[in-house]
Amino acid sequence: MRSALALTAALLLVLPLSAAAQSTALPDVAAALGAVGLKSLEYSSSGVQFQAGQSAAPGQSWPRFNIKSFTRSVNYETASLRDEIIRTQGENPVRGGGQQPVRGEQRQVFVVSGDFAWNMAADAAVPAPIALIERQMQLWSTPHGVVKAAMANNATVQGRVIAFALPGRITVKAALTDQNLIERVEAIIPNPVLGDMPVEITYAEYKDFGGVKFPTRVRQSAGGFPSWDLAVTDVKPNAVVDVKVPDSVRQATGVYSRVATQMVADGVWYLTGGSHHSVVIEMKDHLIVVEAPLNDERALAVIAEARGLVPGKPIRYVVNSHHHFDHSGGVRAFAGEGVTVITHESNRAFFEKTLAAPAMLSPDHMAKSGRKPAVEGVRDRRVLTDGARTVEIHHIAGNAHADGLLMVYLPKEKLLSQADTFTPPPAGTPPAMPPSPFTTNLADNIKRLALNVDRLLPLHGRLVPIADLHAATGHAH
Repeated sequence: MRSALALTAALLLVLPLSAAAQSTALPDVAAALGAVGLKSLEYSSSGVQFQAGQSAAPGQSWPRFNIKSFTRSVNYETASLRDEIIRTQGENPVRGGGQQPVRGEQRQVFVVSGDFAWNMAADAAVPAPIALIERQMQLWSTPHGVVKAAMANNATVQGRVIAFALPGRITVKAALTDQNLIERVEAIIPNPVLGDMPVEITYAEYKDFGGVKFPTRVRQSAGGFPSWDLAVTDVKPNAVVDVKVPDSVRQATGVYSRVATQMVADGVWYLTGGSHHSVVIEMKDHLIVVEAPLNDERALAVIAEARGLVPGKPIRYVVNSHHHFDHSGGVRAFAGEGVTVITHESNRAFFEKTLAAPAMLSPDHMAKSGRKPAVEGVRDRRVLTDGARTVEIHHIAGNAHADGLLMVYLPKEKLLSQADTFTPPPAGTPPAMPPSPFTTNLADNIKRLALNVDRLLPLHGRLVPIADLHAATGHAH
């Protein structure tokens, strides 16, 4: 699906109607929107964003960011979309994830073209295949994207609802106003944590921009919580939107399945090779894995690596650091293998629910396994031991990143693994000052618990001595 025609040709009509009804309804919608002859557009807006999957606790709203500017550029002919966002800190005090705290202004650039998705980090294109389906949904759920996708696929309208799907990827239902404008889009997309995740977008206060009708108020929710609220200030029909897929993105394969392994102690391995890491710990008759991040692809690669490191010993437990989507997207895959999930008690009900959630749109490893998941909760502390090795699981108390943060400590090896409270900068780079409140809280918890730590195995970044944490907090040991 490298073009709009190829992409929309895959759309599956799910609410059939007569060809006669279709021939009158969809052209009327296209005419009302000014979609006829519209090949591309660019709109500018501002408002607020709520970072999906990054709440301080399950059941709470996603954390809020102020959007100084949001520019979306769409090319319907090449199935391309580019979002450029300038955002600032919205939560005060800081609560939750999403790269908080944001100091000053943060620029983000997210892109999709055909079957390729990537992010821009400064001038570097970073492949982001995990975001592909969500960004394709954003493209084809714009008001004009809806009608173009429907018309290209011979889709029809039943009542005042347009319905179509990309099989295995997206289902869409779009409601029309009496003026044949798109007022609401209800989509379902696969999510590594939630299974089939609902997304709802409402469009209101349409205005005419050079013959093209476009809403000046856009609101979106994801997973039942608000995710965007934007006020559109300008729309440029048929703007030049030339999105080229970088060679590095086009040639990238197995982005989440590359696992680099480093033995850090006898029977303890640090699994890196991407943006999110894991730790494998060998016990007498089983294995413990710390962290199942991202998605099925990453989790299954970690599982395969763990089994290859210690053939013959089953993985009994996977320890989840916290519920944020990027750190729990592989939990369903582990549960599908019959591995017991250990998480903080405040997250237990959340995982029991999400592990039982359907994934019918694009069945994942959990859905295909037919297994009943096992989830166990930890409050302040839990010790796993086989008589020779001791593994301590501690709650990182009072950390605003997530209420249910866990860290894993190996007292004999003096190793500590944690996520998002301290991510070491690249070697030779001075730590950010002032320190993140998440980092100072981690240091306070290590001191409170009297943990004798020599080295850190962060679930982002790199292995570092404990001295790097002290340097990051601005305090000597």
